[in-house]
Amino acid sequence: MRIVWKYLNKAWHWLSSMRTALVLLFLLAIAAIPGALLPQRSLNETNVNEYIANNGQLAEVYDQLQLFDVFESRWFVAIFVLLTISLVGCILPRTWDHYKAMKTPPTRAPKNLEKLPLHAKGDLDQPLEQVSAQAKKLLKKWKISEYQPEDDRAGAFSLAAERGYARELANLIFHLALVGMLVTIAAGRLVYYEGQVIVVTESGNYETPEIAQNTEFCNTSTANFDSFRAGALFDGTGLSTFCFDAHDFTADYLSNGQAEMFTSNISYAVGDDIFLPQEEWEDYQLKVNHPLRVSGDRVYLQGHGYAPTFTVTWPDGESRTQTIQWRPDDPTYFLSSGVMRFDPPAGTYPDLYERRQNQIAIQGLFAPTAEWTGDNGELLTSQYPAMLDPAVAIDVYRGDAGLDTGSAQSLFSLDTSLLHSGQLQKIERVNLTQGEEVTLDDGTVITFDGASEFANYQISRDPFQPWVLATAVIMLASLVGSLIIKRRRIWIRLRPTADGTGTHLEMGGLARTDRAGWGSEFDEIYRSLLGLPDPDEVEEDDLIDDRD
Repeated sequence: MRIVWKYLNKAWHWLSSMRTALVLLFLLAIAAIPGALLPQRSLNETNVNEYIANNGQLAEVYDQLQLFDVFESRWFVAIFVLLTISLVGCILPRTWDHYKAMKTPPTRAPKNLEKLPLHAKGDLDQPLEQVSAQAKKLLKKWKISEYQPEDDRAGAFSLAAERGYARELANLIFHLALVGMLVTIAAGRLVYYEGQVIVVTESGNYETPEIAQNTEFCNTSTANFDSFRAGALFDGTGLSTFCFDAHDFTADYLSNGQAEMFTSNISYAVGDDIFLPQEEWEDYQLKVNHPLRVSGDRVYLQGHGYAPTFTVTWPDGESRTQTIQWRPDDPTYFLSSGVMRFDPPAGTYPDLYERRQNQIAIQGLFAPTAEWTGDNGELLTSQYPAMLDPAVAIDVYRGDAGLDTGSAQSLFSLDTSLLHSGQLQKIERVNLTQGEEVTLDDGTVITFDGASEFANYQISRDPFQPWVLATAVIMLASLVGSLIIKRRRIWIRLRPTADGTGTHLEMGGLARTDRAGWGSEFDEIYRSLLGLPDPDEVEEDDLIDDRD
């Protein structure tokens, strides 16, 4: 047990040293680099899957090393925890040492003050008691100790003064705030939640009658989100109750297509106010970096895109219309891709199996401002992100679109297994502008009605975020204090002159840290005690005499 205790003691001393804390902090910074360079599942799992598919075995090795989940990985958490323990182990003994240092009187003057970096001496026509009182008055903001001749190393009356204890205090506060920030960040990740919801905010300029869209979202259940993630201690029942209705979305673009500002006007209500008529809800204008703060949650305007609208009319006159968001593949000009699936109306095909074999699927590209390229001018691209001349290039499929198979279907692409098995058959490829239509071989008509703009809203809550901000501000303020405040000592030794009518003064100064600025302060005290003029005033008087 003695051997075990010996090695445990060594391990603790190693872990609680400032050198180890600096090494762990450096390792933490290095460990965070893959989280910035590689896609992370916590942010976008689709990007991670695409990266793995495109990079083969190397990406699989990355995945085994948890490089796509850096900030939740075991090795990152281990470094994080060790750093926190190391900092606590450094701070506690230093805090006790600092407390003892503040309670300890300044040390006695050395025997030979001439050997100190700062030294001065002179005679005054004043008794020792008066000079001592004047020195104490000048050093009233310093911590002072008096030493009688029998206690002084040179056998004379002396004063020892020290100042700048707040430097070490600021240093300790900095490290405490750093630990506090690490702890509050970790606690926040345990209880936070964050969800995204896509809302189609307007019906667009259709040639056909407008299709009403549900533009309201209520933060009452995790099932209302399109995507949702939360900390390990959040069980999904503590959502803040509020609703908002998205009235519109506006994007301002520069001439080169670069987005300048996103804006969305919404109205919202909290708690029981959600049952009031929407005319009585409060209005708010969401902008980038200007979230709505309500009930401790933050509602961000995160992104946008387009949702094309198609109407399918079957030969018997029955029709169905859908508006579904498509994924922007080009983040600059918003060339987007997506899928729509239509189930024939009940009664069109009496037999359920036959009805499933006549489902319609549409897959293709959408351009808000169409540009046709290629040899025959049939290749669709987008030349501007605003919706000035919308068009689509689509493939139309008939068959089993997988609507009622019980399996999850991608919102942006068809199930390739249905295509390979022949359950879905491509029957048409066509380019359409707004208002155009195509008639299939059985008389079914597909019309491209136009498109709406959708906005992506993010709802976030982290109850520890104010504490993270507070600890960060304290950490920066204390860091500035530890750099500005200087620890310094000064000794004043007083002896009666040979005739016994005056006092011989000898001073010495020592900077405990940086000497910058300490020399001028020492000279100021020395000149005040001896009644000497300011050197700047002396130079000015000499200059006046020279002119005279």
